[in-house]
Amino acid sequence: MIEFLRQTAQLPAESTRQAVGYPSLFLLVALGALVPVVPTGALVSSAAVVAFHQSSPFSLLVVFAVASAAAFLGDMSLYWLGQRGVRSKNGSRWLRTIRDRAAPERLEQAQHKLDEHGATVLVLSRLVPAGRIPVMLACLLGRMELRRFARGDVPACLAWAATYQLIGILGGSLFPEPWQGVVAAVGLTLLISGAPAVWRRTRAWWAR
Repeated sequence: MIEFLRQTAQLPAESTRQAVGYPSLFLLVALGALVPVVPTGALVSSAAVVAFHQSSPFSLLVVFAVASAAAFLGDMSLYWLGQRGVRSKNGSRWLRTIRDRAAPERLEQAQHKLDEHGATVLVLSRLVPAGRIPVMLACLLGRMELRRFARGDVPACLAWAATYQLIGILGGSLFPEPWQGVVAAVGLTLLISGAPAVWRRTRAWWAR
């Protein structure tokens, strides 16, 4: 894995990395937003590390724009598909997928926060690991219009992309080689993503 990252980060031509990397980043982030199994935060952090070591002054800005646009497109597509399931008598596969990934207690918390703060809770849901799906489901069950969801999702995707890009910049600034920064950024991103689940399991174990 480390050798693969080393070779990927040391491709001979910077223009080649950009031509391949930006479309790949867009597709993977959009897919990860639509099918929430891809670690999209790690992808953005890794892309930011590579961009940090490039000579172009706009590389980081392009990574930010591509990641946030892809996340927004994926969110909107998933919400639109979820809305079709809510309106249908028999539901839909996408709505069932969203329901299966939202624990009942987290859905209840999301509905409570949505009642208190409205669409602004989408920003926090994007930043909290595994927080996006329960809030999205709460919005669907609350019959939030697509336009209103979009207004709340724009700043959420921008904040999300900026946060994980900062993690990548941190990894890139600490290590001289791009592949080293990628490894550090991916490790930190996965640690942040997995920490809440570990904490919940630890609390449940001590509560026995």
